Amino acid sequence: MNGEDKPVVWLYGEVKTPPFSQAARLEAGLLLRRLQQGEKIGMPQSRPMPSMGARCHELRVRDESKNWRVLYRIDNDAIVVAEVFNKTTRETPKGVIENCRRRLANYDEA
Repeated sequence: MNGEDKPVVWLYGEVKTPPFSQAARLEAGLLLRRLQQGEKIGMPQSRPMPSMGARCHELRVRDESKNWRVLYRIDNDAIVVAEVFNKTTRETPKGVIENCRRRLANYDEA
C-alpha cells in the first residue's frame, strides 16, 4: 500500500476461502484494491446502495454457485466494509441493510 491508498476498515464479515472460491476471493480483493486506490467502480461490479446511506455501495462478486455481496461505504480516509454475505434473493434483505446502518452509525460515533 502506498501513502495515497485508503485502508479497508472491516466492521463485519470477511473475504476468505472457503466459503469464497479462490477465484471469487481474488476478484473481491482486486475490486477492494481498486477502491483503495480511488477508482470509481460501476456496474456490473458495483452499484450504489442509497437505502443503506450516503456513499454506500454493493460490490457484486459472482462465484461458481453463489452471488457474494460486499456492502461498503467510501469515506475520505477509508473504505468501510459493513457486511459480506451470500445474496440468495432478488432484493437485499431489510435486516442486512438495518445492520449495516447500525454498524456505520456506531463507527461514526467512535
